[in-house]
Amino acid sequence: MTLETWLIYVTTVLAMMSTPGPSQLLMLSNSATNGFRRSLLTACGDLTANMGQMLAAGLGLAAILLAFESALTIIKWLGVTYLLWLGSKMLWKARSGNGQIKSAPRVSNKKLWLQGFVTSATNPKAVVFFAALFPQFIDASLPFWNQFAILSATYIVIDGAFLSTYGAIAGWLAKRLKGPARLWLDRIGGSFMIGAAILLAFKSMRQVNS
Repeated sequence: MTLETWLIYVTTVLAMMSTPGPSQLLMLSNSATNGFRRSLLTACGDLTANMGQMLAAGLGLAAILLAFESALTIIKWLGVTYLLWLGSKMLWKARSGNGQIKSAPRVSNKKLWLQGFVTSATNPKAVVFFAALFPQFIDASLPFWNQFAILSATYIVIDGAFLSTYGAIAGWLAKRLKGPARLWLDRIGGSFMIGAAILLAFKSMRQVNS
C-alpha cells in the first residue's frame, strides 16, 4: 500500500466520522456521568465490536450476513430498545432527585464496556460497510492481510481518537458543574443516550427502505 493510498483512506474515514453517531453520543453520556477515565471502557467496547466486524468482513462473511436480513433487523432493534431503556432510566433518576444531590450508583466497568460494545455491535451492516470500504484501498498484487491490518488499525486509531475527544470534552465539563447543576448531567446524559437510540433507529429504517 502506497502512502498516497493510505492518506486518501485516512481522509475518507475522517470525513465519515465528522458527524457524531450513536457511539459518540454514548461516549458523551458516559463520560459526563462516570468520568472520562472510566468512559474509556465504553470506547474499548465500541472498538472491540469494530474489530470483530472488520475481521468478519475480512473473512468474507458479508455475503452471509446479507442472507439473514430479518435476524439482523431484530438485533438492531434490540440495541435501540436497550439504549432507550438506559436513557430513560437516567432521565428518571434526574427527575426523582427533586433538586437534591444524590450519590449516583456506580456503574460497573463491565456495564460501561458492554454499552459501547452493544451500541456498535447492533449495527451488523457495519460488516458489509467494511467489506465495501476496504477493497477500494487494497492492491490485489500485494499481500491481502498486511493491507487489511493497516486499514483496520488505522480505522481503530482514528475512531478511538474521536471517541476520546468527545469523552474528554464531556469529562471536562462534568468536573466544573457543582451543586444542583450536577443533576443536569443525568438529564443531558440520558438525552444523549436516547439520541443515540434514535440515530440507530433512523439508520435501521433507512436500510430497510433502501
